[in-house]
Amino acid sequence: MAAPPDGYAMLLVNPANGINATLYKDLRFNFIRDIAPVAGIVRTPNVMEVTSAFPAKTVAEFIAYCKANPGKINMASSGSGTSVHLSGELFKSMTGCQMLHVPYKGAGPALADLISGQVHVLFDNLPSSAGHIKGGRIRALAVTSAEREPSMPELPTVGDTVPGYEATAWFGIGMPKGTPRDIIDKVNAEVNRALADPAMRARLAELGGKPLSGTPEDFGKVIAAETEKWAKVVISSGATVE
Repeated sequence: MAAPPDGYAMLLVNPANGINATLYKDLRFNFIRDIAPVAGIVRTPNVMEVTSAFPAKTVAEFIAYCKANPGKINMASSGSGTSVHLSGELFKSMTGCQMLHVPYKGAGPALADLISGQVHVLFDNLPSSAGHIKGGRIRALAVTSAEREPSMPELPTVGDTVPGYEATAWFGIGMPKGTPRDIIDKVNAEVNRALADPAMRARLAELGGKPLSGTPEDFGKVIAAETEKWAKVVISSGATVE
C-alpha cells in the first residue's frame, strides 16, 4: 500500500491479494512485505454446484462422469484468477478431471448461465449461491471447506471424496507497513469485539461464514499460508490474466 501509515488507510484483504502475488508477473509491490496485517474478519466456503439437469448427484459421480467425458464439461468462474476459478483448478489437479474453464465478469453472469444450463459446474462463494441452491435452481454437491457447513448440514465436503481438498474465501483488514502498533492493536481489538457479538456471529453463520478472530500475527499467518497454497495452484494450472 502506498498510502501513508497514519491509521486512516485500511484495505479489505481477500483471497485475490494472496493469489495475485503469483498470478501477476510484474507487480510493483510485494503484498506480504508491504502490508501490515491487522485483523481477520470471516472465512467462508465455496460450494461445488452443478446445473439441475446434470446427471451427477455426488462428487464421486461427478468425477466418474467427467472422466468418461473428458473435455466436455464447462467449468464456469467469476473471473480468471479468482478464488472461484482456482478452487476448480485445484479440484482438476487433484482428481484428473478435464474441464474447460469459462471465465465470466462476476458471479452473477456465471450463475445465470449455470442456472440456464449453458455451463455445467461452478465452485462459487456460498453466500452468492445459497439462495439459488435453496430455491432448487441449481444442485449443490459439496462444500469446499474442511468441515461441513452448519447452514447446509446435509452437504458433504469435497474432501470427503477427494482427501486433502480444501478451499475457502477469507477476508480481513490490513494497513500500510509502518502503521504504529498501538493503532493496529486498537483496530484489531474493535474487530474482535464486533466478531464476539452474538448478533454478528448469527449473521455471519447465515451467510456460511465463520469468524476469523485473532491477533494481527494470526491474520498474517493466514495471508502467508494462503499465498503459498495458491501459488502452487496458479503455477500448476498455468492460470493467467496477462
